[in-house]
Amino acid sequence: MATESTTKRPGPVRAASVGRGTITALTSEVCRDPDRFGALAAEWTALHRRSATATPFQSHAWLHSWWLSYGTPGRLRVVLVRRAGALVAAAPLMLVHRPFPVLVQLGGSISDFSDVLLDGEHTDSAAQALAKALATAARTAVIDLREVRPGADAERVYDCWDGARDRLADSLCLELPAVPMDELLGRLPSSRAQRSRAKIRKIDSLGIEERVVPVEEIPTAIERLLGLHRRQWQGRGVTPEHLSARFAQHLTRSVRSMVECGDAMVTEFRLAGEVVAADLTLMSPRLAGGYLYGADPALRDRKVDVATMLLRESARRISVDGRTTLSMLRGNEPYKHHWRPEPVRNQRLLLARGLLAPSLRLVAARAAARGRAADLVNERLPAMKAGLARRTRRGGGKG
Repeated sequence: MATESTTKRPGPVRAASVGRGTITALTSEVCRDPDRFGALAAEWTALHRRSATATPFQSHAWLHSWWLSYGTPGRLRVVLVRRAGALVAAAPLMLVHRPFPVLVQLGGSISDFSDVLLDGEHTDSAAQALAKALATAARTAVIDLREVRPGADAERVYDCWDGARDRLADSLCLELPAVPMDELLGRLPSSRAQRSRAKIRKIDSLGIEERVVPVEEIPTAIERLLGLHRRQWQGRGVTPEHLSARFAQHLTRSVRSMVECGDAMVTEFRLAGEVVAADLTLMSPRLAGGYLYGADPALRDRKVDVATMLLRESARRISVDGRTTLSMLRGNEPYKHHWRPEPVRNQRLLLARGLLAPSLRLVAARAAARGRAADLVNERLPAMKAGLARRTRRGGGKG
């Protein structure tokens, strides 16, 4: 039985694991204590390594740091499943009200993927036990898992869920194979590949040098990256959250720990001894993604294609590490399509106990309505931008 208090002894979920004629009970608990969640770092990281589908956004360093910056006191709900004392499944959640209770993933909107964690050696039994533990922990809440990547462990929990459930489309991501730059260029039409090679020769002719930042310099490097990011987007609609103090604190804290564990890398690009660009890449055993970068606007004046510069360096380093996917993460920006990436649609998984099916349907209906509104805006946005450009050329625009 799942327990709501972290001070109580966990109870058995079910006799699920069988080996050599014996039955090993799986037990579960719900961790509400942020300090206890922080103390789970070592075993959480070990479970993260044993989960074949985990992304960097399920690392303990990312999630615990996010909670410290964004969490609401009293709302932490981390569901844990153990087998003979070893952690074999985990669901990092928090309670919100919309207006009725909903359990959502830690990591929020600044995380490109969400998921649960399942031990790859006990996937089926761990998924079944976690589903039962989630049902008990949720009580009267709907579980709303956003940005679930296809093939994620959360799909296994969804498949064995005994209650109301629904699956919706979520954000679009674009992905490339984790191969060297020459192979990425080989995916392009010859004329486009030639233009890209010319851009690379331009970068090399300027003498721009790359350097991976060591862990002890990460706090200063993150400060420089955010400063470059701010300058790069000044006057061009920067994401407001990227300028916030809590975001800076979260990145500094989480990335330092992730670099120590091999789950992140900060690369700086120098020209004549000055840092002119910086890139933060987040990594898991199979996937790596460029999360945030900043570039001096002067590079545009020098006709430097910053996206090509960053992609070449990421591809060079990631392709030798055994990873299979170089993700461009969420977003359908036109510049990403230059490289002919594969579109991958994230999912939104909704789970609830049977009696809460009406609440689940309400969450699904609201999500679908917001999705249709967003699609309508995206359809009209090019025409709106074109209209604004025409008014600007005529001397119009906002007064």
